[in-house]
Amino acid sequence: MASSSVAPILAAEKDKSKVHKLSLKGSAKLVAEFFQYSIHTILFQRGVYPAEDFSAVKKYGLNMLVSSDDQVRAYIKKIMAQLDKWMVGGKITKLVIVITNKDTGEHVERWQFDVQIFKPTKPSKSSKSKLSSTQENDGSAPQAPVEKTEAEIQQEIAAIFRQITASVTFLPQLNGDCTFNVLVYADADSDVPVEWGDSDAKEIVNGERVQLRGFSTANHRVDTLVSYRLQD
Repeated sequence: MASSSVAPILAAEKDKSKVHKLSLKGSAKLVAEFFQYSIHTILFQRGVYPAEDFSAVKKYGLNMLVSSDDQVRAYIKKIMAQLDKWMVGGKITKLVIVITNKDTGEHVERWQFDVQIFKPTKPSKSSKSKLSSTQENDGSAPQAPVEKTEAEIQQEIAAIFRQITASVTFLPQLNGDCTFNVLVYADADSDVPVEWGDSDAKEIVNGERVQLRGFSTANHRVDTLVSYRLQD
């Protein structure tokens, strides 16, 4: 079986009974879980491993397909063990899944998940009005996320997976045997395990780029982008 390597690179009032505001830790766990299912889904939908190596589980109101191959599951589990820690610590800015042709070594597809962390400011009373005015005029300041129910967040995530599934209609068919790598963009001061190493960005040369859906919680926003190489 192909081996894969990890390569980190350094408003209106709502019914209160229906709103469940996730804590930072809960939001980080939700995002990490989304990444986990994204890896499995992309591996299945893009045919990196045989369809018979996957089994169905119910998640996000959908039938999700996850790998039942012991080596692949162990590899993803190792990634997630570290990713969970970095997400809770606010260290992750991007996660990338790269599909590579085993024979040529060419990167043929790159799935990028950008992570934005909302860090609420706590201005003093004396500076509150001034700070508010500054933020209103600063286009670079991230907007405060709209409060959502957990069900609404789950619906946003389900819409992403539906779009990933539908992407097979425009993505070129992968030729030959392929393998995959996971790149994690972590802060420079992150505690990196010894078995993880630096890597280049593994960009797609002269590739096409398609922006897909994203989702957000009270603490995070995740945006999805796929790059791919057109067939000659």
